[in-house]
Amino acid sequence: MSDELTSGLRELAQDAETPPSVSGAEIRLRAVRRRRRRFRWTAVTVAGACAAASLALVVALNLTGDDREDRPSPAASPTAPPSTPSPAAPDATVDLSRRMLTVAGRDLPISSGSVRYPTATGRMMVVTKDSVRTLSLFAGKDLQKVAWVIGLRAADGTTNFVGTLTSDEKAPGNYDVTTGWIGLRHADAVWLYKQLEPGAVIEIRGATTPTPATDLPPSATEGTVLPGGTGGTGGAATYPGPGGTADAPTPSVPTEPSVVAVPAG
Repeated sequence: MSDELTSGLRELAQDAETPPSVSGAEIRLRAVRRRRRRFRWTAVTVAGACAAASLALVVALNLTGDDREDRPSPAASPTAPPSTPSPAAPDATVDLSRRMLTVAGRDLPISSGSVRYPTATGRMMVVTKDSVRTLSLFAGKDLQKVAWVIGLRAADGTTNFVGTLTSDEKAPGNYDVTTGWIGLRHADAVWLYKQLEPGAVIEIRGATTPTPATDLPPSATEGTVLPGGTGGTGGAATYPGPGGTADAPTPSVPTEPSVVAVPAG
């Protein structure tokens, strides 16, 4: 290319060149501002990404439970102690203080053991029923055949009896003269004998109430053999039957159960 052509082109370009609308200092300032905006945008973006990552980590740890060892365990809620089931109501109750046996809404006067020979208390189960049984009247020194006897046994093996106190029907409800067994009037003993079956529960409560000697009849003082007894085991006694009529003399019977014997449950 000739020098003339080159010069012509240069002159043409210079004539067509448009001068810048801003100065060089303004251009440099705009460049600085552009870099600052780009830096702030980058910082905000990085911070948001870090926050999102932290939130995702917390959620993941809560879902997986990996931080349970670091977190304090919640306070244990108080638990109520297991309730002990109350025992079933007994079929009959004996109140030694009142001298009364209560069953099926009926109160039967009783005579129990004296202060010297108290009646055992607690729950007992009917285990035997005997039409006639030989029982001790006073500390084993005097035996007598007793009619309509219900045998009782406690969980610890303690035994007792409920029967007819034929020798002194004034004693039930008034004073205590037995060696620990529970004596009833004849009619009440017959009724109770039919009412309670083996397996029934009798609960004996209270304590024997001392009877002043002045309130006792001359023939029945506390600590003596009951009047009217046959004495020993040799004699025969006559006991009214369930219908109220006198039966034939009852022969001597062994001390073992004579009618129904049911082992303790």
